[in-house]
Amino acid sequence: MSIEIDRLKQQLEYRKKFMERINDIHSATNLNDILIQLKDSIASLFDADRITIYVADIKHNTLISRVKSGAEVTQIVVPITSASISGYCALSGTAVNIRDAYSQHELTMINSELRFDLSWDKKTGYRTKQVLCIPMKFNNVLIGVIQLINKKGADIFGEIDLASATELAASLSIAIYNIHRLNASTKLIRQKSRYNYLLDKNLFDENDIQKLSAHPDVKTLGLDLLLMREMKLSREEMSKNLSLYFGTEFIFFDPALPHIEDILIKIKPERLRQERWVPVKIENGVLHLAMEDPTDLGKQDLIRFVYPEYKRLSFNGAFRDDIEKFIDHFYNITAAEPGGSSSINDLLKLEAGDEPDVESEVQKVSEQDSVIVQLVNKIICEAYKAKASDIHIEPYPGKTDVMVRIRIDGRCKIYQRIPYKYKYALTSRIKIMSGLDIAERRKPQDGKIDFKKFGPIDVELRVATLPTAGQLEDVVMRILASGEPIPFDKLGLTERNTREFEHAIEKPYGLILVVGPTGSGKTTTLHSAISCINTPETKIWTAEDPVEITQKGLRQVQVNNKINFTFATALRAFLRADPDVIMVGEMRDAETTGMGIEASLTGHLVFSTLHTNSAPETVTRLLDMGMDPFSFSDAILCILAQRLARKICGECKDTYKPQRQELEDIIDEYGREDFEKTGLNPAEITLVRAVGCSKCNDSGYKGRLGLHEILTGTDEMRSLIKKKGEVEYIRRQAMADGMTTLKQDGILKCFQGLTDIKEVRRVCIK
Repeated sequence: MSIEIDRLKQQLEYRKKFMERINDIHSATNLNDILIQLKDSIASLFDADRITIYVADIKHNTLISRVKSGAEVTQIVVPITSASISGYCALSGTAVNIRDAYSQHELTMINSELRFDLSWDKKTGYRTKQVLCIPMKFNNVLIGVIQLINKKGADIFGEIDLASATELAASLSIAIYNIHRLNASTKLIRQKSRYNYLLDKNLFDENDIQKLSAHPDVKTLGLDLLLMREMKLSREEMSKNLSLYFGTEFIFFDPALPHIEDILIKIKPERLRQERWVPVKIENGVLHLAMEDPTDLGKQDLIRFVYPEYKRLSFNGAFRDDIEKFIDHFYNITAAEPGGSSSINDLLKLEAGDEPDVESEVQKVSEQDSVIVQLVNKIICEAYKAKASDIHIEPYPGKTDVMVRIRIDGRCKIYQRIPYKYKYALTSRIKIMSGLDIAERRKPQDGKIDFKKFGPIDVELRVATLPTAGQLEDVVMRILASGEPIPFDKLGLTERNTREFEHAIEKPYGLILVVGPTGSGKTTTLHSAISCINTPETKIWTAEDPVEITQKGLRQVQVNNKINFTFATALRAFLRADPDVIMVGEMRDAETTGMGIEASLTGHLVFSTLHTNSAPETVTRLLDMGMDPFSFSDAILCILAQRLARKICGECKDTYKPQRQELEDIIDEYGREDFEKTGLNPAEITLVRAVGCSKCNDSGYKGRLGLHEILTGTDEMRSLIKKKGEVEYIRRQAMADGMTTLKQDGILKCFQGLTDIKEVRRVCIK
């Protein structure tokens, strides 16, 4: 009897806590309260490790949630597809209760396309097992999804959990629906009364507001600035109107305000630009913020999360363009748009005259306030902002303008033409910045620019000068990549390639090579692979030229050929420094290659790169360098060859059904026998092609993706290497072992809508 009473007490206590959470949900006034503040208390009701509450964005067919990491609030976006458990729950509108998310068999029993994304677990070391997903609906409209993860002390969420979660979903649906409805009605009321002060003064009427609300510039400028422009209103009039409407002070851009680094470091400029607010000053312990809408309660809550140490916050109104100026000023970002010629032309106000004298032009660059100093800084800043990898300065003999080209996503484009009068001064200024001899114009020189000494951005450039016709010099500046390695799951490897590559990097010793031409992303791939095994238990040494990507935990060394500190020298030193893993930037010569193979046979995992066209050709290249085939065959774990192709722009791509002849040609290129093994139905294949829009600068492409082929060190492959087999035999064996060639991998990515066949043919031969 007492056991039954205790059980009833527990049920009543649980019900009491449950109803308290329901009341908290209905008391919430904004989504942050639900998505961030209440979720932990809700998770405790179900004895769950974690809970994520997603809100549906029907327009973009995604689920959105927010997570607080330290002071930063980040947004999680999940597509409503079968590619994730929460996405499938939203798509099907049914509850999903899974015992083990890693069991593909269990997922397939629910839906053949259902997959679990392992990337978050790999990144954090967390192990997801039980997952309970419940759809949230109101009036048969999808509101979102509740996802509970890992039931404590049980191997699956029970029937009581399912019933409680369903009841919770119903309450959350109503609460979120009401928040959306309240926000929509508040926005409508505000829009009608926003310009009352100006309307009362008869400066314009409601028809003007309605007409300008549909203007094409309203999205970029905002209605406030558009009204000022079209109705010839002063900033003072509009600021007074908005100050009365918001009931707050108004802040204008002031470049004299001091930088508040400890405040700004907590949030990225891209985030501020997107949400249109910025912290501007601290006075008497009060943090003052400039906001386009200082009455936005959601943003106010977000700011309180970001800066919890400030109990007193002042939310002030500001114009959109002033907020942009504050962000550019505080984060040292140049305001000019990439490729905009007007700002450059403003600098280049020339007088008519003859072709310049070399020595007189060289002397001009020593003046720190000269046009040339500003010009070079602007070229570098705008190329960096445009995400260019290289800048080419190309002067011509006679009275021909200097051509400046930049490389974006692997393709060169004309950026600017500089008047011929600056052809000597331009190259001399760059040589001064990189510490080169400006008097030496007869032979090539190499150097580096630490740009933070000269301009507003912290970036390093590798500089090469080459003498060209007419006693001139070309300059090529490579903007060096910096920062963290990209996540391993973002490399774009197929399932088979991911499996084989992961299997190789988990080995205790052996040789792993990443091969391809210059600029194909080999170093990026190596760092992403090494990040998977970068643990406190593993000692990792790297020798690079230069060190572009840094990782905490790695001991990174930059080689310097000028002092005879080569890759071979560094590798020899590493072997005396107790390594577990060694990364050599490039195997340029037989000595480095031989030592790398030897190190891999003496208990070390060795990573390196090589400039070859394909994985099978790498084998014959190393044997031709004089490597012992027996040692090399024992050492090799895998060879990954890669290329970078431009990704099709997701905003403007055109999806189409290929004509029969086009599809037949593609299948022939893939190989008919190999294509049949893929199980793809030709009748269901669709392709994409480039169109062009403002987001991709009318190129039709935005960003790049990797194409890969992986040759693995199977027993059959090792036997072939020992016999010094020809390239064609090695290729056939690699394909028999499961390798898809670079072009085959590219064609598969065409079928996925990631790129087009034109790009694949451009970067792959066969």
